[in-house]
This record gives sequence, C-alpha cells and structure tokens, in this order.
Amino acid sequence: MKITKRDIAIAAGAAVLTLAGVAVAQAPKPALLGPSVFTWEDMKPHDTDVGTYAQLTKGPTATLEELEMHVTTLRPGTSSHPPHTHPNEELVIIREGQVETLSGGVWKKVGPGGVIFNASNSPHALRNIGTTTAVYHVINWKSGK
Repeated sequence: MKITKRDIAIAAGAAVLTLAGVAVAQAPKPALLGPSVFTWEDMKPHDTDVGTYAQLTKGPTATLEELEMHVTTLRPGTSSHPPHTHPNEELVIIREGQVETLSGGVWKKVGPGGVIFNASNSPHALRNIGTTTAVYHVINWKSGK
C-alpha cells in the first residue's frame, strides 16, 4: 500500500485536531464561585462614556455556566446601550434614580426598588430619564441550555 500526500495531509490534520482537543481539555477551568459577599465599599467603579461600571463577578457557579454581576451608574439623559438581545437572562434592580426600560416592546418607567427581568432573546434597553444619576445592579446568568 502506497501512502499518498492526501493520506499524510489527513493524518496531519487529525493529529492537529487531537492535540488541540487535548490542550482545551487540559486548560485550567475558572474556579467556581462559592459563598461570596460584595460590599459597596469594596466595589471598584471604572469610568465609561455614560457613567461608571463596577464588575463584581463573572464566572461559573455550581449550577450555572456563568454568573455575571455588576453595578452601573448612568448620568442623566444617557443610555447604557442601544436596544439589543442575548440568550442569557438578567435581572436589573434599580437602586437610585429614575429610568425607562424597554420591556416587551414598550418603554416603562422604573424607580428605586424596581426590578426588571430581561428574558432570553427579548429586546431590551435602559436609559436614565431623571435629573440625577441612576444606579442599578445587574445579575446576568447563562445556564447550560
């Protein structure tokens, strides 16, 4: 049996794919988030074009592919981002200020203590309609689905 260039190319491709699979399998996986406390004083906000953003955590938990939590501060008259969708779901809890949120195709006013649920692949957005900063907490999760 004669080995052809095609046989060599296929064998080389299979070897590369095997090595890549081994590398991915051996790559360190992020540590699971366990019991945690995030204090207001420990949050480190970073300036953005529209206010500030403080990342609390972003990584896997025992039951979620990813849990992401952050706190955003929006200046009056600004939006966090244009309307968009994503497969993950999220809760937005308004701490301070007056906002409008796009929910179910309708803009709705929400004030302190209000909670917004952005369903999977549902268009959503948020804008500060007040005269002071708006502060809100975002809890965003991705399941294995």
